[in-house]
Amino acid sequence: MVEPLLVVLVGPTASGKTALGIHLAQRFGGEIVSCDSVSVYRGMDVGSAKPSLEERAAVPHHLIDIRNPDEPCTAGDYSREARAAIAEITARGHLPIVSGGTGLYLRALTDGLFAGPQRDEELRERLRQRAAARGSEYLHRLLMRLDRKASESIHANDTPKLIRAIEVCLAARTPMTEAWQQQGRDPLTGYRIVRLGLNPDRTLLYDRINRRAAAMFEHGLVEETAMLAQEYGADVRPLTSLGYAQALALLQGSMTREEAIAAAQQGHRNYAKRQLTWFRRDQDVHWLSGFGDEVREEAVELVKEGLNG
Repeated sequence: MVEPLLVVLVGPTASGKTALGIHLAQRFGGEIVSCDSVSVYRGMDVGSAKPSLEERAAVPHHLIDIRNPDEPCTAGDYSREARAAIAEITARGHLPIVSGGTGLYLRALTDGLFAGPQRDEELRERLRQRAAARGSEYLHRLLMRLDRKASESIHANDTPKLIRAIEVCLAARTPMTEAWQQQGRDPLTGYRIVRLGLNPDRTLLYDRINRRAAAMFEHGLVEETAMLAQEYGADVRPLTSLGYAQALALLQGSMTREEAIAAAQQGHRNYAKRQLTWFRRDQDVHWLSGFGDEVREEAVELVKEGLNG
């Protein structure tokens, strides 16, 4: 029996994954499973650049708006819910298309996770205090020394993930990525996977990132952040995400609007670079040289080959 096809679409932020994913879904009768660690949260619309209501009406989307910002959505949570969604889509005779840029979520989905050591609350509290005193960048630099690969997949503002990664490295006495390889995982089985990656020209990508980050501030990011902070508290983890962290700094008076926009642009450019580094480690990705709307036909042909294979 031929295994069903699963399409995985990856790439850096602002590379056009949403548009290409929708095109492929409409072309092949597909449904999209979002792979984005901010789009899972309700109310975080402007800063996550999640698909619009019109786009979601045109093609079914899954794993968007499934948590409130004060509710955790771990990589393990994502993996379980994404696998369930993929199975349901396949059972309907449709093509599941996983689309997004959160590398850790995707790894959990396709490769599975290892159990990891138990939480060390004393160590966690010390690391929280260090982050409060020196900033989350300090934790990111520490993780870089302990496990460079892990540091490339975790944003420098994501204090909880940085703390957990450092905790795993210290407890296992080995880099977290090596600990993953040494312990058993539960990889996704039963599917033939076609992996597509978007790799537009870097200069053009950075220009698009800069324009999109600025547009977020023009289209209500600060107001959205203020509402979220009022309802859930300014210290909820999702508000450390790119864009939201800078909007919050603006609201708190530690940055001017111009400084906040510039910091968000720089942060998104750095994130795009880390995303490409992360995804390029996967030797099975078919890299497409352009934005999503520029490589539609090439992507369609690759999906056709997968369906016929």
